[in-house]
Amino acid sequence: MPYMLMIVEPAGQRLTRTRAEGEALYERMLRFGDGLKERGVLLSGESLETDTGAVRVAVRDGQRQLRDGPFAEAKEMIGGFFLIDCATRDEALAIASQCPAAEWATVEVRAVSPCFEQAA
Repeated sequence: MPYMLMIVEPAGQRLTRTRAEGEALYERMLRFGDGLKERGVLLSGESLETDTGAVRVAVRDGQRQLRDGPFAEAKEMIGGFFLIDCATRDEALAIASQCPAAEWATVEVRAVSPCFEQAA
């Protein structure tokens, strides 16, 4: 079953690191992804830019609305993700707990699912 591991970072946290510190953390994340690939569970994974250059898009009453980042109301941002395929939720949680980003951010684990509620 596919699970999305979303790296939820405090907004502005990256600015508190030196370039060398950031590069070292990024290298750890790349190695983590390589390990998931070797295990055969990685479907996709990417690091994302900060929300400074992000744009939120909504369509209301047929009109497109754009809001440029950074988003003042946001205290956190999605800094990256891993899309994995594993047998159980417990396995996905175990993988998330091994993610280096869990040391400085939060790793949110969510099953991939249709966008409607399913009856139990």
